[in-house]
Order: sequence, then structure tokens, then C-alpha cells
Amino acid sequence: MPTSPSSALRGLGSVSRNTLREQILTRLRDAVSSGELAPGTHLGEIELADSLGVSRGTLREALRHLQQEGLLAADSRGRLSVRVVSAADIREIFDVRYALESLACEEICAFDDRSDAAAVLRERLDTLNAAEEFAARVRADLAFHETLCELSGNATLLQSWQRVAGLARAALTSGGLDVAVANMSIDRHMPLVDILVEGDPDAARRFLRGHMDAAVERLLDRVEA
Repeated sequence: MPTSPSSALRGLGSVSRNTLREQILTRLRDAVSSGELAPGTHLGEIELADSLGVSRGTLREALRHLQQEGLLAADSRGRLSVRVVSAADIREIFDVRYALESLACEEICAFDDRSDAAAVLRERLDTLNAAEEFAARVRADLAFHETLCELSGNATLLQSWQRVAGLARAALTSGGLDVAVANMSIDRHMPLVDILVEGDPDAARRFLRGHMDAAVERLLDRVEA
């Protein structure tokens, strides 16, 4: 029998007082990513604050942050719930990611020496490959793509990617665990690193377009079903 939204809130467990805000953010992001808090779940402040063992003020600050990221949505009365990602949302989010990440690839391909950038990206993929828990895999996958933008050296590009990171997480996990795992496969990412080493921006753009389109197709097959 499926877990009720109320039971899911109570089952999140408490967090320690150290770096409390970041722990709350991580806990809630992971709960949304894994489906522990399913799309549409209403987040009642009193119950959730009690479950996490924090004040309502501290929780409210974290919830506002997650709303700004795009993981949560407010109804007409201001009540927050886990965002429900539509097919149109998925297409838009991945199109924006493609625009940002293809520009990052162009910047990296223009480097005289791309070996250091490739080494960093391979380390990120090693982390993804070693991640056993689903939430850790999601974090590692997004870290790879964020690092791609960071390595471009374009601060505005990186900041733009970070502003859509929450939406990227929501889209990535919108089709369920099995679809997300398929989209986070190491084999789907490693060729891009090799292309960057070669310094071919056209090939990088073609690869990224196919990478994003394949992810969208998998997600839409599930979401529209």
C-alpha cells in the first residue's frame, strides 16, 4: 500500500543542529529526488518542522529557498507542495540546459590545453559511478554538468546554470527512479569528455543535443503515460 503524504512527512527524521539550514536543504532535496516526497505532496510547516526537529522559522527559510530553486510550488493560498513537472516543463528545462552547456563546451574547446578540464570531469564521473544511493547519484550527475559550466571560466554562464539547477533536478527525477538512473548512466556522459579533449565544438554540440533529446524522450514517455 502506498505511503500517505502525512506518513512521508513524519518519516523524514530529525537533523542535527550543525549547519542546520544546509542539512535541511539537502534532506528535502533528496526526499524530492527519490520520490520519498512525491510530486504534489503538501508540505505542512508544523508537521514538517516537528519531523525534522527544527523551528518553523528555520524550516520556512529553507522552504523559500527550495521554492526559488523550482522544487516547490505555491498554490493560490501560499501553501507549498512538491512541484509537479509537466511535459512542457521538461522540454523547456532541457532546452535551456542545452543552450548553457553547449556554450560551456565551446568555451572549453577553445582552451589551448584541455587536459586539466577533462581530468576534473572524469573525477566527477568517478564520483557518479561510485554513488550507491539514488540521491547521491542525482547530486553527482548534476555536479558533473555544473562543473562543465564552471570549467568554462564564464561566471555568468555558471550562475545562469545554478539558477536552473533546481528545475534540472525536478525534471531529471520526474519520470521515476528507473528513468533517472538510465539518464545518469556513465556511458551517456563519458564520450563528451573525449570530445572536449579533441577540442571539437561542433561535435560537442551534436553530442549534447542527442544527450538532452534522449533524456527528454525517456522522461516524456513516462510522464505522458
